[in-house]
Amino acid sequence: MDYADYLRELKEKKENPDPDAPPSSMVMELRAGAGGDEAALFARDLKEMYQKYAEHRGWKTRVLDDLTLEIAGADAYDALRYETGVHRVQRVPLTEKSGRVHTSTASVAVLPIRTKSKIEINPADIEMEFSRSGGAGGQNVNKVETAVRLVHKPTGVEARSSSERSQLANREKAMQVLVAKLDQLHEEEEATKHAASRKAQIGTGDRSEKIRTYNYLQDRLTDHRLKESWHNLPKILGGDLDAIVEALRLAQAAEVT
Repeated sequence: MDYADYLRELKEKKENPDPDAPPSSMVMELRAGAGGDEAALFARDLKEMYQKYAEHRGWKTRVLDDLTLEIAGADAYDALRYETGVHRVQRVPLTEKSGRVHTSTASVAVLPIRTKSKIEINPADIEMEFSRSGGAGGQNVNKVETAVRLVHKPTGVEARSSSERSQLANREKAMQVLVAKLDQLHEEEEATKHAASRKAQIGTGDRSEKIRTYNYLQDRLTDHRLKESWHNLPKILGGDLDAIVEALRLAQAAEVT
């Protein structure tokens, strides 16, 4: 192949990206579940844990909206894809004076951002709303409607971005997240259709699957899919997830071979 052919091939790959190519970035969406205020605090603890782990791995992170992160790195999605599911925490809240242990939950969804979507989206199916962005000060905060919320009317799937300074940039970012969610929904529907013939995998990949418990009194994290536990929760919540991520990777590799 001469240099002209090489340049031509690069151009074709850029203009016609492979939808099955490994994603170079992902969106991680966290939601508070059962447990009221304690669940919201736990969701934020998880968000900080993933941010610290991403920093440890040298990945770039950006907060898109409150409990939604964008993480960019060549192997970020492969490392974190098995974090999808319900995470449960058992601990005594700071406001609990009787010392009673509370159980709360938060859910995590990991969505790959692909160069090209596997589905076609009709622009007429997208409903757009604008609102003022919240933040820690600055001239633009709460004065200009830069935050964007998109809703895909046929499915009810929505996405929001408020991290960018302009409405246009937030609209593009929200659209990127919405497409990732719709791609994921499409893949889940296809997987359900072919469940009988699908190879085994670590968990179902469903956001409602209970995958992990963080027990503060016993200083222990248990992954219910692996039936394996790790100790030293402060270190784990500080971003030390390497051993857990590697155990999940090895378990998945063993399942598909």
